[in-house]
Amino acid sequence: MPEVPAAAAIPSGRSLLWDAARETRGRLTLLAVLMLVRSATALAAPALLAVAVNGVLHGSSDPGPATRWAAVVTLGALCETVMMPLGASGAARGARRLRMRLARHLIGLGARQPQPHGESVTQITQAAAQAGMLPMALAQSAVTLTGSLAALAWLWTTDWRSALAFSLAAPITVVIARRFIGRVTRTHSAYLAAQAEIANRLLAALSGARTIRASDTLDAERARVLRPLPDLSAAGWRMWRLQRGTVWQFGLLLSLTEALVLAVAGLGVTQGRLSAAQLLAVTGYLQLAFQTLQQIDTQLMLAQAGAAARRLAAALATPPQAYGQGKAAAPTAAQGALSLRKVTVRRDDEVLLDGIDLDIPAGVSAALVGRTASGKSLLAGLPGRLTEPDEGDVLLDGVRVRELTAAELRHAVAYAFERPELIGTTLHDTIAYGRPDTSRAAVERAAQVARADGFIRRLPDGYDTPLASAPMSGGERQRVGLARTLTRDALVYVLDDATSGLDTVTEAEVSAAVTSALAGRTRLVVAHRVTTAARCDLVVWLADGRVRAVAPHTELWPDPAYRAVFAIAEEDPS
Repeated sequence: MPEVPAAAAIPSGRSLLWDAARETRGRLTLLAVLMLVRSATALAAPALLAVAVNGVLHGSSDPGPATRWAAVVTLGALCETVMMPLGASGAARGARRLRMRLARHLIGLGARQPQPHGESVTQITQAAAQAGMLPMALAQSAVTLTGSLAALAWLWTTDWRSALAFSLAAPITVVIARRFIGRVTRTHSAYLAAQAEIANRLLAALSGARTIRASDTLDAERARVLRPLPDLSAAGWRMWRLQRGTVWQFGLLLSLTEALVLAVAGLGVTQGRLSAAQLLAVTGYLQLAFQTLQQIDTQLMLAQAGAAARRLAAALATPPQAYGQGKAAAPTAAQGALSLRKVTVRRDDEVLLDGIDLDIPAGVSAALVGRTASGKSLLAGLPGRLTEPDEGDVLLDGVRVRELTAAELRHAVAYAFERPELIGTTLHDTIAYGRPDTSRAAVERAAQVARADGFIRRLPDGYDTPLASAPMSGGERQRVGLARTLTRDALVYVLDDATSGLDTVTEAEVSAAVTSALAGRTRLVVAHRVTTAARCDLVVWLADGRVRAVAPHTELWPDPAYRAVFAIAEEDPS
């Protein structure tokens, strides 16, 4: 049976935090150590300063206390200097980890994307960077809180009256901080959502840029893309207003608290309860105790990072595709026979493929024919699990494809698409993509079959021409994509309209060469042209998500409804 992802595999915001922390644990550990050392020096400095001042007031000429105070302050400054770049590099590593995890997850989902592409772009470029800062920010906040509590404890031992005055005001500050973090988290979520919506609309407009220019609708499209901008602006202004309002509340409260504590301590000096040196110590400890309450920027960062982590967790919540664990026996007499048993595919409660039963014998070429939206590409995606059935089974040589491992499935089924994405540094790398050990001879043979060898050799560096420097027409891109498919030694080849961009003569040459090269291999061919269907051994005629007929092209051709499919396809190749 296929491996089913455990519930723990679906991440939460907290698990993402730990993931980022593990990636940067070395820097995080060193940063925590440096922060603890800096906190220790900050705690020691007021006491050492008090001793030094007390010695001066009593006429002591011993430089030891002042030297020790200067050494502690210098050590703290050095720690502060190292902490800043260390924290930045750690946050960058954490962001990289989250970006790679999200990118791998989204690519692995294929067509089962849980969100629009613009949302994914926003999360990878912005939300991951903010969430990656969370471990460092939490470590800094935790160490600062520890230092502040230690300073408060020292303040209690130095003058409990001053410590009591501070403690009475601190809870009010904590309440304000909690309200601030909650409001900023909600506001930042709304900001990211509006930003993602603009990205979604922009990507859609860019994909249809030629249509927009040809229709002279640039102004209308600009207005449509920027329609969420007021929501984005409103969320940004709310965030600034929250920060501004909280800052003045914090500032006023902290100033009043500081005045109250210093007044109590000053009164202690006048009453003889405290010395001047102890007053300095109280002032130093008070500033350290204030550090946690003064971290508005850190609290803002924590709120934004928390909101970003939750959005990433939501995107990662879609379970990954489950594959077999290698325990199911692979086909012993692997030949490429395909079988569909009661296969049903739904999208948003609409049935796109309805209870299909189909058998494609090994070594047969089968054309998938039908009108637009009849389910051709969906059916073509079933052998390689680019389409997942909601009901039923897809079998390859008698083994359910969902029981095969990912490696077994990718080795068994190869695809060529209408609009291939060409990936690689050079054209050789592009054709050998996914099989880096493919020899130059194998790459050239595949290109010759796909009729791509001629125009590739005319390029300045032939197969070593950088992909970015190789201008290609749509048909040439299709032939390079087809060559990439032909380098695979697969059981089943799925050609999803892979020659639609070629003229009739070239398409006939490529089809004849592919037929010869793949003789004895099973082929599924999404066909819009009569000539393509006629070259195949069988035609699977689809209508309204069902198989209307399975027969050779010559037997179906007398049917006017069958001929009408190709007449419509010529008018609308989509």
